[in-house]
Amino acid sequence: MFLERGYEETTVDDIVALAGVGRRSFFRYFPSKEDVVFPDHERCLADMTAFLEASTDEDEPVRRVCDAARLVLRMYAEKPEFSVQRYRLTKRVPVLRAYELSVVWRYQRALAGYLRKRFAGQRDATLRADVIAAAVVAAHNNALRAWLRSDGKGDAEAAVDHALRHVQAAFGAVPVPPAGELPEDVVVVVARRETPLWRVVQELETTLGHG
Repeated sequence: MFLERGYEETTVDDIVALAGVGRRSFFRYFPSKEDVVFPDHERCLADMTAFLEASTDEDEPVRRVCDAARLVLRMYAEKPEFSVQRYRLTKRVPVLRAYELSVVWRYQRALAGYLRKRFAGQRDATLRADVIAAAVVAAHNNALRAWLRSDGKGDAEAAVDHALRHVQAAFGAVPVPPAGELPEDVVVVVARRETPLWRVVQELETTLGHG
């Protein structure tokens, strides 16, 4: 009905009449009309929160939040036709776009909250957590929306994996193999935390003979 009549033109009374239920039953399941369009986000947010809370100290934090974001992708991929229709509808209806932004912010807040706990006591912990959480959401949404614009064609999971690898490469902890196990084409540069990036690059270029 939303697609055929328009979102604003379709009332709650229209919905309950078609569903054969009363208004009281409707509002028991959906706090608002917007929630009809986004019926699965509360469950997904709860699943993400539980996933993050089940983390251990052995879990690499950036990889963990990337894996948490993949739960959202799987939710969309479970029902590709519905997801594409929702995307088209949301693009046309400002109130739904605003609702979607609020949902995205809740996901991002959950990721940042987990990272703040993992980074507690470290330098710029809150800043790092917020920046990484925003990067995860941006990478995930970039790949997800490209998939939705293609009408759900292609491998959404591969596209999201590709996008999230950028986040892990930029912010994740990459373990250095023990001495003697490094491939010949790997160069390790050791620098103090406060060393300017340009100095690190200069040192790398000198080592490689490019300076």
